[in-house]
Amino acid sequence: MGYQVVAAQLARLSGALGTSDHASVVSITLFVALLCACIVLGHLLEENRWLNESITALIIGLCTGVVILMTTKGKSSHVLVFSEDLFFIYLLPPIIFNAGFQVKKKQFFRNFMAITLFGAVGTMMSFFTISLAAIAIFSRMNIGTLDVSDFLAIGAIFSATDSVCTLQVLNQDETPFLYSLVFGEGVVNDATSVVLFNALQNFDPNQIDAIVILKFLGNFCYLFVSSTFLGVFTGLLSAYVIKKLYIGRHSTDREVALVMLMAYLSYMLAELLDLSGILTVFFCGIVMSHYTWHNVTESSRVTTKHAFATLSFIAETFLFLYVGMDALDIEKWKFASDSPGKSIGISSILLGLVLVGRAAFVFPLSFLSNLTKKTELEKISWRQQIVIWWAGLMRGAVSIALAYNKFTRSGHTQLHGNAIMITSTITVVLFSTMLFGILTKPLIRFLLPASSNGAASDPASPKSLHSPLLTSQLGSDLEAPLPIVRPSSLRMLITKPTHTIHYYWRKFDDALMRPMFGGRGFVPYSPGSPTDPNVLVE
Repeated sequence: MGYQVVAAQLARLSGALGTSDHASVVSITLFVALLCACIVLGHLLEENRWLNESITALIIGLCTGVVILMTTKGKSSHVLVFSEDLFFIYLLPPIIFNAGFQVKKKQFFRNFMAITLFGAVGTMMSFFTISLAAIAIFSRMNIGTLDVSDFLAIGAIFSATDSVCTLQVLNQDETPFLYSLVFGEGVVNDATSVVLFNALQNFDPNQIDAIVILKFLGNFCYLFVSSTFLGVFTGLLSAYVIKKLYIGRHSTDREVALVMLMAYLSYMLAELLDLSGILTVFFCGIVMSHYTWHNVTESSRVTTKHAFATLSFIAETFLFLYVGMDALDIEKWKFASDSPGKSIGISSILLGLVLVGRAAFVFPLSFLSNLTKKTELEKISWRQQIVIWWAGLMRGAVSIALAYNKFTRSGHTQLHGNAIMITSTITVVLFSTMLFGILTKPLIRFLLPASSNGAASDPASPKSLHSPLLTSQLGSDLEAPLPIVRPSSLRMLITKPTHTIHYYWRKFDDALMRPMFGGRGFVPYSPGSPTDPNVLVE
């Protein structure tokens, strides 16, 4: 009898596992089919002035959610449950790394002061604006058990722009300066928002004094600097290992695998050390493109470049499809359905705070930035400021992931206040992505017609900062042997800091960094190495 009982239990367990495996296979099959549909439709809508691939994936996700909701009679709306762990560990790293790997470094660092000003200082200004307004408004609305720490978290959540969608609605050829500034700001903004959100986890709002605030700012600066240093260190380590071992002479597969795994290792190390994985993997990508990429064989260069771009593209499409399907999760809407008027009101207030929070730093910081420019060509015009403000209003998966992290446990919540914040966040993300994303291209065409934008956006002008940030020729922007005039005095450092810093960096890079870590023109000849003529011919 005992054997029969055990056999029966094993049979039931095997049946349950079989059912679970079958459900997983069905879910993954459906999701892969939807990804293929998104890619095909995105290709067909390539020249559409209203839609892009991100919005298309979002719409397909919503429509699929509705169909599943009707099929299951209101029990479920998705085939995969949104998980912040899945987002931060698997989907976000390839997107951010490819952004750093493909970045046009010379233009990024030429615009670095403006990018840092908008991305870091601007995010802090937006955070304080949204947080203070949320404390003043929501504390009077009796939203469940939310306290001051939750309202501060709301400020960090809605300060995070959707840089992925922004990249798809702006065109680097039509609006190169806006593309470079908004894209660079978006990456720094996402990192700043996540660092800010993590710093708030150890912040006690009930004991606020000067020392606590200084500790908070110190923790924030520590996370920012440490994350950047870790990314640079991992990138240099990969360059040094590949340069010394010449792995590609024996196996290109090993070489490519090592580059990809070292990139992912930088992100996971940052998460392990409670740092910002976004900043770490972004700067790791920049360092790898400057050193590591030139140390591998020619075939590995082509492979890594397209592999990173493809992984990033699939992750972006997956994200918007994922968010669209999870937006109709019936469980969260049930807990918030007791007070639909309040939920709509909170969503409207949050959307208004997003508008005000971005305006609170875009226009003042643009004014301050213009004060340092000597010519009208270098200044950010009013029309460009409006486009910068508008293009950064979209909220995306980073906001949703942070909201899930704060207001749910393993994607589920049974608290009324938390459910309202989750559904309100989803509403703001969908509304902002759909409305602002659809109207961005027509707005750019209206405010910045091609006839008036051509001269101001001439990337060939040495005095203009209006240059595209990304390039298909990886690494060609920073390593080109252009003559650099030596700064003549301390006044040059004050009046043209970017030019002066770039001059001394090139001297330091050529004298110490490239001989040690490799790079274009600094990899010694060795049979089978990346500089072997036979290897390059093949």
